Amino acid sequence: MSTERKNLDLLIKGIWKENPVFVQLLGMCPLLAVSNSVQNALFMGLATTFVLVNSATLVSLLRNLIPKEVRIGCYILIIATFVTITEYVMQAVSLEVYRNLGAFTSLIVVNCIILGQAESFSSKNKLLPSVFHAFGRGVGFSFAILSMGTLREVIGSGSFYGVSLFGPNYQTWTILILPSGGFFVLAVLMLLYGKLNRRAP
Repeated sequence: MSTERKNLDLLIKGIWKENPVFVQLLGMCPLLAVSNSVQNALFMGLATTFVLVNSATLVSLLRNLIPKEVRIGCYILIIATFVTITEYVMQAVSLEVYRNLGAFTSLIVVNCIILGQAESFSSKNKLLPSVFHAFGRGVGFSFAILSMGTLREVIGSGSFYGVSLFGPNYQTWTILILPSGGFFVLAVLMLLYGKLNRRAP
């Protein structure tokens, strides 16, 4: 198998075949906490992908220089650096979204998707495979949280990205905006993913 084909396969695996949410059940806290609107879900997906790709790049480049005894501490330091950059950029772009996401932006540091990427893949592979693998997982997480955010906002509030879809007479499903609604929507999406995955050749 060619290098290009291997990298493409890593990308596809992260997005669908080994989706970090629907398959590996990682990143559940931000997924359930901030997916009550499309805007919040989009910003969290982009932030996570940015940190994931950049931390994977740096870990891969430094993999032969980081002592094994302190590797986890080094990975957290690298991830925290990009999380800090993300926080400052998010504050500059939209202070409202930054406040809506609250502590969950800072908690990207301990997101299992990112730490798992650094420990199990980027620390053992060259740059390009690490970038493709990380980007695939970032897109996979973004796809999952955006799916959650879309369903919860459209059905729960009758709007999409804050724009009303059904008019003032729409009877909102407030339960879907609440945390308990997040569990319900996640269960439905995982059921749908399982059925689609079984049908795939």
